[in-house]
Amino acid sequence: MTAAMSGNLHRLDRPPESVDAAPAPDIVRSSRVTTLPRPWISPKLVPGEGFAPDHPSVRRFWIALAGPAAIADLLRLIAAARTGRSIRRPIGLPLLLCERLVRRDGDQILVPDRIPLLSPDNQRRLHPSLKAEYRRIATPPSTAR
Repeated sequence: MTAAMSGNLHRLDRPPESVDAAPAPDIVRSSRVTTLPRPWISPKLVPGEGFAPDHPSVRRFWIALAGPAAIADLLRLIAAARTGRSIRRPIGLPLLLCERLVRRDGDQILVPDRIPLLSPDNQRRLHPSLKAEYRRIATPPSTAR
């Protein structure tokens, strides 16, 4: 490949490359929010009702509602709370708060030890086949005599 020159243009010509030096490292530039490191949080485990975090229905139904990334963030929060570790604030935390899968108490993030059952509003958002499957799982079998 050859450098582009004034005059005749050729198929393999390319634009001239910049020979300017990179900016000095001491110059502060505004960065995008996504390039800033997320703060560390220490989630706290609180008792809850519903499915165990490793129950297959958590992935089956909650992923359909909140998405795989948010549920992966929830499971990481639960694991960190159980072991007392701090983790970077999850990107899906606002969605988890909106879905009421986690709660905020001031600066503290409260994570349930069990994943809640779906509310009627959440069940309405499911695909009809998933909704029927969820009702079979969540409804206790009747005892016929």
